Amino acid sequence: MSSSTDRSPQEFDVIVVGGGPVGENAADRAHKAGLTVSLVEHHLVGGECSFYACSPSKALLRPIHATRASQRVQGSEGARLDPAGVLARRDAWINRIGTTDRLDDSGQVGWLDHVGITLVRGTGRLAGERLVEVGDRTLRGRHAVILATGSSPFIPDIPGLADAHPWTNREATTSQRVPGRLAILGGGVVACEMAQVYAALGSEVTVLSRSSLLRRSEPFAGEAVAKALVHDGVDLRLGVSATSVTRLGPSGEVTLEVDDGSTVTADEVLVATGRVATTAGLGLDSVDAATDEHGSVVVNEHMEVSGVSGSTSPSAMPWLYAVGDVNGLALLTHMGKYQARAVGDLIGARAAGREPDPELTVPFATALGSPQVVFTDPEVSSVGLTEHEARERGIRVRVVDVPMDAAAGAGLLAEGYQGQLRVVVDEEAGVLVGATLVGQDVAELVHVATVAIVAKAPLRTLWHAVPSYPTMSEIWLRVLEAYGV
Repeated sequence: MSSSTDRSPQEFDVIVVGGGPVGENAADRAHKAGLTVSLVEHHLVGGECSFYACSPSKALLRPIHATRASQRVQGSEGARLDPAGVLARRDAWINRIGTTDRLDDSGQVGWLDHVGITLVRGTGRLAGERLVEVGDRTLRGRHAVILATGSSPFIPDIPGLADAHPWTNREATTSQRVPGRLAILGGGVVACEMAQVYAALGSEVTVLSRSSLLRRSEPFAGEAVAKALVHDGVDLRLGVSATSVTRLGPSGEVTLEVDDGSTVTADEVLVATGRVATTAGLGLDSVDAATDEHGSVVVNEHMEVSGVSGSTSPSAMPWLYAVGDVNGLALLTHMGKYQARAVGDLIGARAAGREPDPELTVPFATALGSPQVVFTDPEVSSVGLTEHEARERGIRVRVVDVPMDAAAGAGLLAEGYQGQLRVVVDEEAGVLVGATLVGQDVAELVHVATVAIVAKAPLRTLWHAVPSYPTMSEIWLRVLEAYGV
């Protein structure tokens, strides 16, 4: 450790900037390769996913799903939702300290200490080749610096919106109160999931979306979720936008003027209109790191940052990498962790003087897309390309649709089970390139399609993967039969 009068950089083999799940995975993989690693984090180790996104949102949603699932089984009296219990379960998942707004990351910090990764608290900023400034300290990465700073909520430039102190996903997933009226701007995953949560907990919810819900998914998926939200009592307004927002006093009601001439009044407004890469103050200019029109850091298939000295020159070893949301390839925690594992292995191999197997270092996210689940009721799970995306790529496509109740397990899971499976087939190659499932508890079914797509398994080979009876997995046999295998 340098003394207070010694201003020379403190050296590590690898410096990871950002302590969320993606940064943790990158640090862990590099450390397992025998390298010394420092992890720089200015807020909570565990990041957005652990405290403000994935974990708390699913902790809120699961009791709702479980309650409804029990109500759909004949012979069961059905559970009843306990809003206070739902919030308490969420608090346990985010390690809230008592009734305060403080969240505890000591478990994650303890893990870093246990495995031997050095935590540096503070905001990291690039300050030159292989250099990261954290306050008055300078760190040097002998082999690499990995950017894993994630993304931040996008707040649209609507007059009065910023002054109204809107909720983002952070407030929505950690609030200790249920507002009587909640207005939501957006129609994506956060908007749909939080609309269902707060409607179930007792809020009067209004959703304003410029487009259809889940517009990047197959159309039938957004339509199913829209139908469910309306059934839940959500006032769903599609094809409209807020033109101005005003709040009455510091914590008074919020009024939204809408471009169709209507007005929405609420106690809180949640902005769920997308996310942008967190790069402000990161010092990208100091190393000529390239960013795209959306502000994401530009990387190649090895997650090496473009434009940086050593990243494009064949005679110099790359040293700067970007993984997770900050590179904009796939704003999903699991895909960021996947990129992080690949990069950690790559750096470890290069530090040892060898190149790893290229098949293990080229992230699938850059080739065919990534698996995703929207944890509404019904759930939407998908992987790979939609029909529209596949046709845009010039693939000779065949689409097969099968109702989810074609599997005997559907009727056992819930009375009157509703849902749909669509697969997108590359007819020339005879392989899956996309799949979308809608229905109760379909989240666990999408991995079958993920494996098939990644492995490029011929559909005729998949016919020999026999599903257990009577399970929901039998839906994959039904789709193969519908295709004609």
